[in-house]
Amino acid sequence: MNEIDTLNGTLLADIAAASDEAALEQIRIAALGKAGSISALLKTLGGMTPDERKEKGPLINGLRDSVQSALASRKDALGNAALDARLAAETIDISLPVREGPEQRGRIHPISQVIDEITVIFGDMGFSVAEGPDVETDDLNFTRLNFPVGHPAREMHDTFFFAPGSNGERKLLRTHTSPVQVRTMISQQPPIRVICPGRTYRMDSDQTHTPMFHQVEGLVIDRGAHMGHLKWVLEEFCKAFFEIDEVKMRFRPSFFPFTEPSVEVDIQCSRKGGEIRFGEGEDWLEILGCGMVHPNVLRNCGLDPEVYQGFAWGMGIDRIAMLKYGMPDLRPFFEADVRWLNHYGFRPLDLPTLTGGLSS
Repeated sequence: MNEIDTLNGTLLADIAAASDEAALEQIRIAALGKAGSISALLKTLGGMTPDERKEKGPLINGLRDSVQSALASRKDALGNAALDARLAAETIDISLPVREGPEQRGRIHPISQVIDEITVIFGDMGFSVAEGPDVETDDLNFTRLNFPVGHPAREMHDTFFFAPGSNGERKLLRTHTSPVQVRTMISQQPPIRVICPGRTYRMDSDQTHTPMFHQVEGLVIDRGAHMGHLKWVLEEFCKAFFEIDEVKMRFRPSFFPFTEPSVEVDIQCSRKGGEIRFGEGEDWLEILGCGMVHPNVLRNCGLDPEVYQGFAWGMGIDRIAMLKYGMPDLRPFFEADVRWLNHYGFRPLDLPTLTGGLSS
């Protein structure tokens, strides 16, 4: 047996013994790489005489072809074996129930759900949604809303103020979404019909109050808007939101700097068994404040109170969410507890509609 036959037998034996593709690649490099044993033999062909090349050339080329064929065959075999092992390890028991996908496991936060419900209800009445920044000026948050200088709501125990700027002005985290109403009246001409949902901030924290909470306010400005319209809007909203056929509401005189007259609204309820149910019972529960927009506010926003009048209202989104869905404590709303969210959250594809049901 000559040198070529010996090398061929050795390489074929090594190829057959290769346990994985990495080992097979090492054999290929050792034989056919730039410094490989077969490559070295191929390089000798250039220095041979024609007769030697005629004799040795077919043998060396045959060796190369034999090794390349053996490498390809062994690589296919190893690949098939690896695939068989993977398929065996990744078998699926089709008798198991189908696992829920992300669109089924995920949950919509109750605040987001209630905002969607509110938007659907007022959208059906012809209201659009207006938004504004969380960081506001004292002018938009207080002055234009008829809060006189020195009013208690301006004090640090209620409001988060920032350090004064270079011009001496202190910006703040808005204490209500009313600045969005001001921005709307400044930028749009009546008739105006908007709701303003969003985050608000006050220095307060307990079972029913948090430093950051959510409000929705509504505003209507027109030539003939009056308290009768306001009462109808609120009654229809409560019936739709709490999903009851009839609702009894009580309007009590109150005071807000930005409305005149101002009223607080109670809704009839039952508290039997520790559960609040609306549309029945003999008890009352306060849910919002409202009133006719103060003439000073209209003037501050560039509107003539002799021509236009309007009404506005505001309520806590977190509070009405708690009332509707039976949540006893406000603080878990902001604790990011997945167990709480799985219990109180809503499926992503269960979008609220007036025809299909807000909370179906």
